[in-house]
Amino acid sequence: MNWLTNYVKPKLQRVLNPRDTPDNLWHKCKSCGQMIFQKEFVANAYVCAHCEHHDRMPPGPRFDTVFDDKKYTLLKLPEVQIDPLKFKDTKKYTERLKIARANTGDIDALKVATGDINGQPAVVAVQNFTFMGGSMGMAVGEGIIAGVQEALKQHLPFVLFAASGGARMQEGILSLMQMPRTTVAVQMLRDAGLPYIVVLTDPTSGGVSASYAMLGDVQIAEPGAMIAFSGARVIEQTIREKLPEGFQRAEYLLEHGMVDMVVHRNEMRAQLGTVLSILTDGRKQKAAAE
Repeated sequence: MNWLTNYVKPKLQRVLNPRDTPDNLWHKCKSCGQMIFQKEFVANAYVCAHCEHHDRMPPGPRFDTVFDDKKYTLLKLPEVQIDPLKFKDTKKYTERLKIARANTGDIDALKVATGDINGQPAVVAVQNFTFMGGSMGMAVGEGIIAGVQEALKQHLPFVLFAASGGARMQEGILSLMQMPRTTVAVQMLRDAGLPYIVVLTDPTSGGVSASYAMLGDVQIAEPGAMIAFSGARVIEQTIREKLPEGFQRAEYLLEHGMVDMVVHRNEMRAQLGTVLSILTDGRKQKAAAE
């Protein structure tokens, strides 16, 4: 009986009711390869505790780390026409959108919210790289414009966290049109005397880096972020030269004057609060003097 109960029965239970380890229990760092408990990784703002590698961060956790007490109000963004060009490559564009929405739970690659950053009220937009590479389509363009309009309405600073591979090819010229449209929106902020802060995260490239992502009053980057227009391999093939080590990374751009500061993610809220405080107080004093 002991053999049946102690050996056969447990073995049958393991076969009939397998208990697999959840796929999301561990996270493997893309930089150093260390295994980290997923809960610890998320609690540390998606930063590796071993090598400080800043992994890509979804909008929800990003808002939690930026806004005071994790309190914020999401803006309802405008709806856009789905698949206006009836685009199809290996899959229909509508099918790709359906998969991206199911995987992320988001409608598109941008979310906008309002709240306080270290006591400073602001409108914050966050791009989601997980959603089709954070690509800029009509929805992203309309979302940024809606966020700018909200900032103008409430007379608040506008902060944007960029994370994108560039324009969305499935929307063709309609995607590229978002570059001048968002550039005009940024100019509207300037005309109103409102600060526009850009935080460049990994990666920021293509048409996004060629438009609104590089137009901030203050350009902040996260450590190790890849910031470029085209990839290093394309550049090397074009100029037929080997690029410097660390080229297109945040630290290299800081040394060459392309960004103003590189800030650790766990210090981002405090730094943003300081920058916003300086800019808003300075502009209020200037307006009062005039």
